[in-house]
Amino acid sequence: MGLFDRISRVVRANLNDVVSKAEDPEKILDQALIDMQEDLIELRQAVARAIATQKRTEQQYNKNLSEANTWQQRAQLALQKGEESLAKDALVRKKSLTEAANTLKAQLDQQVGQVDTLKRSLIGLESKISEAKTKKDMLKSRVAAAKAQEQLQTAVGKLGTSSAMGAFERMEEKVLELEARSQAAAEIGGADLENQFALLESGSGVDDELAAMKASLAGAPTPQSLPAGTTPTAAPVTEVDAELEELRKQLGQ
Repeated sequence: MGLFDRISRVVRANLNDVVSKAEDPEKILDQALIDMQEDLIELRQAVARAIATQKRTEQQYNKNLSEANTWQQRAQLALQKGEESLAKDALVRKKSLTEAANTLKAQLDQQVGQVDTLKRSLIGLESKISEAKTKKDMLKSRVAAAKAQEQLQTAVGKLGTSSAMGAFERMEEKVLELEARSQAAAEIGGADLENQFALLESGSGVDDELAAMKASLAGAPTPQSLPAGTTPTAAPVTEVDAELEELRKQLGQ
């Protein structure tokens, strides 16, 4: 896995995905920063080597240019002294050094570009590490909050099945049952009382009518007393007696 792929995976990873994979987010984040620090050290070493190579190439380039100029001056001096053959040899040497300098110049330009790229990568990695440290602290806080919330929810979830809460629920059901039984008993008792009064009220009409009949009979004229020695004759059957007789028959039926 490449450097920046690993950085992207660790720094931008969703916290919920990390937790769901049964990984310890804090350890993962700490290890990610350790990996990034190691990559930073390697990158710095690579930049240092590239800069050193660039410096050597630059020194060789400057040396070849300097020697080429020297042989240029020697060729001029030999030509001034009439040593044309010697001047020609000097120009040949100058040409060889100039060609080597041109080759080194191409290498130097390439190395300068590589060093610039490495420096930019180094700066980018340092920035990402700084950002990762900030995010790590933030994610650790979120992990701590998530764990606390999970523990709270777990504790709340256990309350419903705990013996204490179960006892409260059972007692509540008992109280409701007792209240229902008490209310039912009260309703039944009230109904019996109503029935008793209804019976009394229904019977009072007959008693009142019977009392009225008795009062009516008591107010009827009494038979006159007979002279001594006279045998009383049977009393004539009155209308009231007939009604009483009829009432007895109906009651008997």
